[in-house]
Amino acid sequence: MCNYMKDYPRPQLLRNQWENLNGRWDFAFDDTGNGLALGWQNGFVPQHQIQVPFTYETKMSGIEDPNPHSGVWYSRTFTAVKSDKRLLLHFEGSDWHTRVFVNGYFVGEHRGGYARFSFDITDWIENGENRLTVYVTDSFSISQPRGKQRWKKENFGCWYVQTTGIWKTVWMEYVPASRIERLKLTPDLQHKSVHIEAEICGAEKGMLLAQASFEGIPAGEIRVPVKMGKATAELGLENLDVCEWGVRIWSPESPDLYDLQISFYPAGENTPCDCVKSYFGLREIAIREGKILLNGTELYQRLILDQGYWPDSHLTPPSEEALIEDLDKILALGYNGLRKHQKTEDERFLYWCDRKGVLVWSEFPATYQFDDEAVGNITAEWMEIVRQNYNHPSIITWTPFNESWGVSEIARDPMQQHFTEAIYYMTKSLDPMRPVICNDGWRHTVSDIITLHDYAEDAEEFLSYYLNNCKAMLDNHIPFTIDRCHYAFADGYNYHGQPIIISEFGGIAFTGDDSGWGYGNKVATKEDFIRRFDAITTAIKQLPYCCGYCYTQVTDVQQEVNGLLTPDRQFKIESEIIAKINLKKA
Repeated sequence: MCNYMKDYPRPQLLRNQWENLNGRWDFAFDDTGNGLALGWQNGFVPQHQIQVPFTYETKMSGIEDPNPHSGVWYSRTFTAVKSDKRLLLHFEGSDWHTRVFVNGYFVGEHRGGYARFSFDITDWIENGENRLTVYVTDSFSISQPRGKQRWKKENFGCWYVQTTGIWKTVWMEYVPASRIERLKLTPDLQHKSVHIEAEICGAEKGMLLAQASFEGIPAGEIRVPVKMGKATAELGLENLDVCEWGVRIWSPESPDLYDLQISFYPAGENTPCDCVKSYFGLREIAIREGKILLNGTELYQRLILDQGYWPDSHLTPPSEEALIEDLDKILALGYNGLRKHQKTEDERFLYWCDRKGVLVWSEFPATYQFDDEAVGNITAEWMEIVRQNYNHPSIITWTPFNESWGVSEIARDPMQQHFTEAIYYMTKSLDPMRPVICNDGWRHTVSDIITLHDYAEDAEEFLSYYLNNCKAMLDNHIPFTIDRCHYAFADGYNYHGQPIIISEFGGIAFTGDDSGWGYGNKVATKEDFIRRFDAITTAIKQLPYCCGYCYTQVTDVQQEVNGLLTPDRQFKIESEIIAKINLKKA
């Protein structure tokens, strides 16, 4: 088992001394926005008790109020010890503008709903009991990255109850003043090594020791100097004691992970002042001649759309076990990966994808307006997310835009086209190894994969259209969807031989009654569902130029009832039946 502690929020940079701050906090609404002026950062009269990290909109929070509130306050006490160590406070996710106070002092703020952020609170703590107060403001602004959160008072279409405030784990850890701040781990399958980039806080010089192992067997070790607070190392892994081929390779069939321990020695010291644990998978993603390759072998992706919602906790996983259950059921259905839709999931989820060999498309939650504010919000937080989740081998594709959401005039507007290009190239500057999809679904600009969304019901008509019109669709002469609505490319952009994937299809609504909605006509019986699912899935497999598909979706979500599972994670159709269809050859 690779380096991991149950419930540890940041599995890619693990230290043993940490404290979980989830649990009961004081809570108050502040719809007038007067809390700061009234000094609530120094203390306020609680209106409720809330269970962090569940938002006030959810049942598990203990409040369950679906109404929008523009400002919310949290407060709790914690015990601290002043020493030569620094105390870091981490928020895995808080939506949207979060301001943090310790003992009434302002220690920092963050804008964005999905990325992790942290503060060094050492200078504001006292020995013994301290008070932590958090003020979060949110809105229905469509220039904020919202994902599937509604911007009206009632649910509509495929948009659901909003998420306001803290919705992921809050925790703290004691760290040395000179410490390892960040690791960037890049596997190099060709050279059987991992490239390590480390950032050191609090020291300009020293030495870094990196030690890799596999199931307790040493696999490689290297010492490199730290200069100007940074160090890079190429850690060779070839060791016949690990396996007959010298290295273990990560894949869905064999998700082998190496343990990694990094120690930092300050200049002139023989004892490390900081030690962190991590892990990595040795694998390679490549695109050649219109195919996607994993470790040099053609990869056919059987993905499912995963929105990560639960009935009583919405976007917040009710437990780590709930994350594992979802993945086990996705695998039982015969899928080898998922597209995490309009959400940056809890990093423990990515850990279990790494462990179980589940391929992940990482997608950014959309804005729904194009303006300067939206451009700034998307750029800042997307870069945070790419850096934060870079090390996870399960992530094989970045998807910063979906279906022209937030770039509704991308077909012809040069500004919106240039913006998607900018995000594409910025992503590539941070991560040249993974494919990036700009505008998943249609109207692509620059994109490493061409992805098409089509919710056609008639499999025969779908197959005939896609077989007979492939070149015309890719030349942008005709629309690609059966309903003749969408073209593959924005104006001025062309097909250059990229792989093609049907990255949304199906969405078959099935509940046994008239409630909710899905795509197309609702099916009445289990037999009707199986016939339609089988027909359209098989039709996609019969497209010779198609490299995979993504079915909509894992579970029903609120009013949307097109899941293969119910909201409480019960199979609507026996998993073996769905798996047999997914796994059979076309």
